[in-house]
Amino acid sequence: MSGWKAKRFWKDVTVVAVDGGFEVSADGRVLKTPAKAALRLPTNAMAEAVAAEWRAVEETVDPGLMPVTRAANAAIDKVAHQFDEVAAMIAAYGASDLLCYRAEAPEALRRAQAQVWDPMLDWAAGALDARLVTTIGVVPVPQPGGALQKLSQKVHEMTSFQLTALHDLVSLSGSLILGLAATTDDFDVANLWQMSRFDEDWQAQQWGEDEEASVIAEKKRTDFLRARHFWELCC
Repeated sequence: MSGWKAKRFWKDVTVVAVDGGFEVSADGRVLKTPAKAALRLPTNAMAEAVAAEWRAVEETVDPGLMPVTRAANAAIDKVAHQFDEVAAMIAAYGASDLLCYRAEAPEALRRAQAQVWDPMLDWAAGALDARLVTTIGVVPVPQPGGALQKLSQKVHEMTSFQLTALHDLVSLSGSLILGLAATTDDFDVANLWQMSRFDEDWQAQQWGEDEEASVIAEKKRTDFLRARHFWELCC
C-alpha cells in the first residue's frame, strides 16, 4: 500500500465508460491499483463511489478513508488472481458455521440461540437448498455433503468483486449462512450482524460490557456494513 501515500495532485475526478466496465480519471490520468493494474470497475455506481472517495481527499491519500477503492483494489490485485483459493476458503465456513454450534450451558442461552439462529438455517434450507445440522458444544459435527456442495457452488458462481464483499461478510460474522443472507434483500443487514454477535451480547448483558471488546466489535460492525455496501455496488 506504500504506493498510495501520495499528496493530492488532481483537481477534477471523472468516471469514464470503457469496454468491460468503468474507469475513474483524475485530471485525465486513469487511476490504477497498487499493483499498477487498470482500476476497471463493473458498475457505474461503484465507479461513482470510488470517484467520490478521491474527490474527498484533501491533502494525502489515506486508504483507511477509502473503503470502496480499497475493496476494488483487493478484487483486482488479489481475489481475481486467487479466485479458486479464496472461494474455497469462504465455502469452508459452511462446515463449521457459527449458527450450528449451540451452548452446552446455560439452557436459557441455548434456547435463545435456537430462537434467533434456527430461522436462518431454515432460510438456507429453503433459499439455498442447503440444510445444515446443529450440535451442542464445540466438537465439530459433520455436515451433509450435498448441502456443502450447494453452498460451495453458490460461492463459486460469484465475480471477483462479489467474492471480495462476501469474504468480509463471512469472515467478520463467522457464518457462511449469515454472509450469504447479507447478499440478498431478504434481511436487514444490521440485524444479521447482531445475530453474529448474539453470544457476545448475551454475555455482556449478564456480566457487563468490556470497553476494549466493544471498540473492536464496533469496528467489525462498520466493516461488515461496508462489505454489504460494496456488494450492492457490484450489482
